[in-house]
Amino acid sequence: MAKLHRACKEWGFFQLINHGATTVIEKMKLVTEDFFKLPLQPWIWSYICGIRGYGQKLDWGDMLFLRALPVSQRNMRFSPTTPISFKATMDEYSLQMHKVCITLFKLMGANLGVDPDKLCSIYQDGIQGIRMNYYPPCQQADKVIGLTPHSDATRLTLLVQVNDVQGLQIKKSDTWVPIKPIPGAIIINIGDIMEMSNEEYSSIEHRAIVDFHKERLSIAAFHGTNFTAKVGPLADLVKEIGPQYKTTETESLLRLYLSS
Repeated sequence: MAKLHRACKEWGFFQLINHGATTVIEKMKLVTEDFFKLPLQPWIWSYICGIRGYGQKLDWGDMLFLRALPVSQRNMRFSPTTPISFKATMDEYSLQMHKVCITLFKLMGANLGVDPDKLCSIYQDGIQGIRMNYYPPCQQADKVIGLTPHSDATRLTLLVQVNDVQGLQIKKSDTWVPIKPIPGAIIINIGDIMEMSNEEYSSIEHRAIVDFHKERLSIAAFHGTNFTAKVGPLADLVKEIGPQYKTTETESLLRLYLSS
């Protein structure tokens, strides 16, 4: 618990082992690799309440972004029909990542001195988006960026490295620090909404760089609150120093994030 608290407070990033999700992670890696091996097709790309579908932004990388939870907000027209096992694997992966996330929320709540169940209740019917990333190699890799420096507009992000090509970096003390994934681990990072801890835990800027010779693949599961939920400093954490930022609706926060 002390190691978890220190990692959240001082780094905003940590690697989680012994999470119990190894089998489904390996299955998800395989369907992700198979998907990006497919010939280019006119996949659907949309900006309805956020990014969904297949495409790319201005960065050196493609993505497939799907809203997995809540189930009522899924839109199957964005989901690939091949590989055939994609949907079943995605469903299993989504539920397992949600389970890991809820466990972490409870542990973090206990470390923060708030009711763990209260912290989890804020996430009731929360949004889970899953993004599969493909970063092609580039002969001028030092002149492109795989993913522009940013912080995540989520509560927690659970990232899985699909192959052995590194590229994730975090900004610590104005220095970009490369992350070397531990085999089988899930890389966890604190998102902007987790600053409801009244900045006890803060999200951290990170980016993805590109390799000169090999493609890099990763899978990120973003966990946030429902669009209608209000986010702000928890009452139990503002008694001594007061709220460090205002309370706002999740939808307003996400729209501001995407517009910037």
